[in-house]
Amino acid sequence: MPEFGFYHLTRDSLERALPRLLEKLLASGRRAVIRCSSAERLEGLDRALWSYEPASFLPHAGSNDAHYQDSIASSQPIWLTTGLDRPNDADVLILTEGAMADGAEAYERVVDMFDGEDEASVRSARERWKIARAGGHILTYWEQTPKGWRTR
Repeated sequence: MPEFGFYHLTRDSLERALPRLLEKLLASGRRAVIRCSSAERLEGLDRALWSYEPASFLPHAGSNDAHYQDSIASSQPIWLTTGLDRPNDADVLILTEGAMADGAEAYERVVDMFDGEDEASVRSARERWKIARAGGHILTYWEQTPKGWRTR
């Protein structure tokens, strides 16, 4: 049963916070699937992962890459999708903009990142928290502060 971490973005946009989290995941040898709520969000995150820092590189691909074959997709440490696909055997599922946690049982950890400046996003995250808690998952809550992430 996966652990759920809820990441309350209050300082950075998803495009700034997500790459830093992914760097830590990759450094620890983990793989991630990033589930986006729309094709437009997927495209935006794809661009952000290529360009967030000039000196950094986050190897990734996504379901929007028509030229990728399954054998190439399976080698990607980061996979972006709007669906349930998991060609890279990732152990971390990252949910953006309220994307649902369907199929979360296949992962060790689920990261739910939400915009703390948008009240509808916060309400939706609270509902997802209740669903995960009712499902018996271990939950953690992380909030951005001026000094970094803080858990409660």
